Amino acid sequence: GRRTSTDLADIPAAHAATQDTPAAEPLDPGLTATDTTQPLAAPASDSRVQQTVAPVALDSDLPTSETHAVSGELAGFSIDDMADGEEPEAMETTSAAMAAAAAAEPPARPTVSIEQAVADDTAVEAEADDESGDPRPAVSTPLNIRDELSRYRFPGLDLLIDRPVTAIVDEAEQQEKIDMIVSALHAYGVGVSHVSVTVGPTVTRFEIVPAEGVLIAKIKRLEDDIARALEALGVRIVAPIPGKNTVGIEVPNRDPQTVSMHRVVGSAKFRECKMTLPLALGATINNEIFIADLAKMPHLLVAGATGMGKSVGLNCIIASLLYKKHPGELKFVLIDPKMVEFSLYSRIEHHYLAKLPDEEEPIVTEPSKALTTLQSLCVEMDQRYELLKAASVRNIEEYNSKFCSRVLNPEKGHRYMPYIVVIVDEFADLIMTAGKDITAHITRIAQKARAVGMHLIIATQRPSTDVITGVIKANFPTRIAFTVATAVDSKTILDRTGANRLAGKGDMIFSQNNRIERVQCAFIDTPEVNAICDFIDRQTGYETAYLLPEPEREGGAILAPGAVDLSKRDELFDECARFIVQSPTASVSILQRRFSIGYNKAGKIMDQLEAAGIVGPADGQRPRQVLVDSIALEDLLRSL
Repeated sequence: GRRTSTDLADIPAAHAATQDTPAAEPLDPGLTATDTTQPLAAPASDSRVQQTVAPVALDSDLPTSETHAVSGELAGFSIDDMADGEEPEAMETTSAAMAAAAAAEPPARPTVSIEQAVADDTAVEAEADDESGDPRPAVSTPLNIRDELSRYRFPGLDLLIDRPVTAIVDEAEQQEKIDMIVSALHAYGVGVSHVSVTVGPTVTRFEIVPAEGVLIAKIKRLEDDIARALEALGVRIVAPIPGKNTVGIEVPNRDPQTVSMHRVVGSAKFRECKMTLPLALGATINNEIFIADLAKMPHLLVAGATGMGKSVGLNCIIASLLYKKHPGELKFVLIDPKMVEFSLYSRIEHHYLAKLPDEEEPIVTEPSKALTTLQSLCVEMDQRYELLKAASVRNIEEYNSKFCSRVLNPEKGHRYMPYIVVIVDEFADLIMTAGKDITAHITRIAQKARAVGMHLIIATQRPSTDVITGVIKANFPTRIAFTVATAVDSKTILDRTGANRLAGKGDMIFSQNNRIERVQCAFIDTPEVNAICDFIDRQTGYETAYLLPEPEREGGAILAPGAVDLSKRDELFDECARFIVQSPTASVSILQRRFSIGYNKAGKIMDQLEAAGIVGPADGQRPRQVLVDSIALEDLLRSL
């Protein structure tokens, strides 16, 4: 019923006339006339298919989309009816007719602009899903966490005091000390072939090359004799110096120099460093700026006697991180049992601090809250590991990179993870007041939290074995030792002597993976810390501090250190309670004799009876007071 340019009645004659005619010329380069009769796999309405294959219109009244079907209908059959491998006789006539019509009036090719094709491809890609099943955004602009506080400015060097270096090298004094050292060594039968001198800010190192055949152990035993000969305090012998064929004799300078924080932060080494969490600690004996990466440590143990520079060192660590990391990239958890060391940093709560929900004070000062905070940090650590598992990554760097690339979907719980640095001052006092539970939580964090960006810095002025246990030392491979009282304390913190012979006032030994470095800690005063905190506080911050998750609860409530959980009463609790109420006295020993139990179990039951209000607290050597009678006891037991 459709009108065509060739009458159906004339098809046999046309076929007979053109049976021996060669194939028609191609309509277009790469497209022959016979190709036009083949059905297309894609629908004709697809503009991109039409752009590739130009349709041939047999008549102006026939829509372009129908030209593919006409080539079969002209011969009076359907293309679908053809047998496999069979050529219809009318095919050549149809091709010639189509070629003639195309030569008379070339059809107009439908055009599609490049911009339209790109837009179509983008729309198709936007509907695809990524590997994690999250919808891929149409525009994948990388996320920059610093855009949250885009106007934040880092503190400047003008906030720090520039203390000039007035180092004067007295060559006559050095030569005099060299002669005294050589003379002292010769007096004990130690020959010296060469001596070199390195002057540091606090100490001067004399590097000697012993004569052949001299034992190093013999030189190390002469520390006190050399100190007597030089009339110096705190001579330290390093035998041998790592990486050198020399023995180092470190003698304190008569006029030690101060290494200012201004000099350390303003150095090119600190400005250009690419460390994840750089700690600008001070200057070495060679007067080089010493910087360490907390992310590589991954935890730090600091020890030193009172007044030897431990608190100043912690302030240097915090200040160096504030100068390098944006508030969106780093959070601090500050635990200060002494209540005065970290109080200056409470003003940067909305920028850099993390705390428990509903807590007013951002600095943790109470031992009970310190334990709760550590429990919360364990929950935070476990949650972060769950996110790393869901994202199929192994550490926080890979996770944050994937999140900033918008591969992870925030609607599925994914979020940017800032680094969390936990600093505990006076660890020994915290253990005495909060119990051994503190050690358990700190050990768990130290063992697992490195991969999720949580790092511990623990400081103590009493590096004894009951405070720094073997488990703590095993998980804190990096240590800083300021001056300590005895060689035993030095061995506890460093596994070797030497810290007991430091010069004090910031002189310290840095130990990491058997690498020993003597460093003069940088000095930052309280007014400088105040200036940095004021500068940050005046800027726009987040609405709240970084909120840690709620800690795990036992029996519906968080137990304070030493508290008794009455939901886990001993099986003899009821029987012991009835006996105590009827007994003239209440003591642990009477429970031991009556029920044939050990002291630990009897003491535990007595603590539970006190927590339940059945007996009073211990009163020295006197028996405990019974607070209830038999009738009140039964009501109490039923309520429990």
